[in-house]
Amino acid sequence: MIQLNTRLKKIVEIVRKNQPITGEQIAAKLSLTRATLRPDLAILTMSGILGAKPKVGYFYVGRDEDVLISKKLKEKNVEEIMSLPIMIDENTSVYNTIVTIFLEDVGSIIVGKDGYLSGIVSRKDLLKTAIGGGDINNIPVNIIMTRMPNVIFIEPEVTVVLAAKKIIEHEIDCLPVVKKENEQYKVIGRITKTNVTKLFLELSGE
Repeated sequence: MIQLNTRLKKIVEIVRKNQPITGEQIAAKLSLTRATLRPDLAILTMSGILGAKPKVGYFYVGRDEDVLISKKLKEKNVEEIMSLPIMIDENTSVYNTIVTIFLEDVGSIIVGKDGYLSGIVSRKDLLKTAIGGGDINNIPVNIIMTRMPNVIFIEPEVTVVLAAKKIIEHEIDCLPVVKKENEQYKVIGRITKTNVTKLFLELSGE
């Protein structure tokens, strides 16, 4: 069962009370932009909690895992929609990591050694370190990152629906996609809310 965060619960409740309702109307009720809300609506729809009809809007379906927007969605796996990994070496300084995360415009960066997963670092992790008063030019990112085995990752053959569930359950924006090699995990890609949103739009014909 998907564990919804506070905003997702609010979206579901709004849809239940006002269905059918458009994305713009939902965004207005939450005082958010449509672009901000789009990934959440995509995940809720792909997970079978909400349904969507073009030019009509969103409606409540329920938590039935068999109710998905199409048979094609069930067959889609992570490898088909993943992006190239944005990855840094674990000895990269916090300063250079901050530069990279803003240049790439992402919420988190995968950290590795020789292409294998070591950890992951988020904007929040970097902000805490930056305001902590330390010398961010000399602090390696491996000091502040979330380390293996505590990193949430996924394998390429897993379905996109299960990936979306992981994103919701752990309230993260990026899942490293890995293949196991000799007791280590080779990073081959990443899957984000944006990947999920793009797939939803593709399958809904928009």
